[in-house]
Amino acid sequence: MSGKIVGRIALAGLVAAVVLGGWQWWKARQTPPLPAGIVSGNGRIESIQVDITAKYPGRLVQLLAREGDLVKPGQVLARMDTLEIEAQLARAKAQVAEAEDSVATAQSDILQRESNLKLAEQKYVRGQALINKRTISREEWDQLRAERDASKAAVDSEKARLRAAMHNVEAALAEVNRFQVQIADSTLKSPVQGRVLYRLAEEGEVLAAGGKALTLINLGDIYMEIFLPSRVAALVNIGADARIVLDAMPQYAGRARVSFVSPETQFTPKQVETPSERDKLMFRVKLHVPSELILPYIEKVKTGVRGVGYVRLDDSVPWPAALDRRFPKPTDLDKPSVAPQPKAGDESKPGETSQPGDAPSPGPAQ
Repeated sequence: MSGKIVGRIALAGLVAAVVLGGWQWWKARQTPPLPAGIVSGNGRIESIQVDITAKYPGRLVQLLAREGDLVKPGQVLARMDTLEIEAQLARAKAQVAEAEDSVATAQSDILQRESNLKLAEQKYVRGQALINKRTISREEWDQLRAERDASKAAVDSEKARLRAAMHNVEAALAEVNRFQVQIADSTLKSPVQGRVLYRLAEEGEVLAAGGKALTLINLGDIYMEIFLPSRVAALVNIGADARIVLDAMPQYAGRARVSFVSPETQFTPKQVETPSERDKLMFRVKLHVPSELILPYIEKVKTGVRGVGYVRLDDSVPWPAALDRRFPKPTDLDKPSVAPQPKAGDESKPGETSQPGDAPSPGPAQ
């Protein structure tokens, strides 16, 4: 009997040890409670999408980027066929040359007409002196005056023709400039630093005006959207300090700022008569990551990565140490590391602040 009792006691002790170990394991995996003044919500890394489109209709002759490629501002991504525009440009340049010849001819004619006018005025002045002496008749003097007036009108006419020719030159130059702009716009460039998300056309396809060739994600404008209940969202200030922790790398927290709080609710129930129903009202909050923190990690940043966003409602509340761990250098991100287990109520010590370089960590794309 004593042996059975000992066995039962040993079995009970083993069961107790297993239960205690399981409880400790479960407790260790629980997320520590946040201090008062800090709230959180689930979200994912997002970015603004930019479409690379054809400004003018035409054939796509070159597509220089593939899905997943990292592109820089001003980088050439595609080229449209410009043979027809180049022919129109050559014709416009010929019209410029023709208009400039007309200007030169008009200027030469003006010189000749002004010379004739000068001679006619001299004759008129001499005739006026002669008629006073009654050396010439009144009819001859009238003829001299008519010749002077005709010469003056001829000069005015040639000047008007010169102005018209100069306007023609300006119009022809404007056409040249227009075709040159069209040729320049036929080279599609990236307006942002980003990554190619979709390749929407292939070489040889004809695109309409506004036809899409590529879609980029702007890696200089990274943010996470979370949803907070109305009683909490009312306390969120634009510009409030925030942190982003990604599921892919929970041991680090990226710095962010609240850039937007939606004035409209989400998941709105039909009636909001009771406090419990009002708690169902959710407001969209955008946590924006400063671009200067993104740039060092630009090759590793991916959108679609899930995580948790934290917002500090009270600036006097320090961040817990687990939410104040800066990201390592980009070259160290690929090294394996063990995520620290934050303790409940753990707060950052004085002087422990996140360093410039905090940014959302890389992770698998959606």
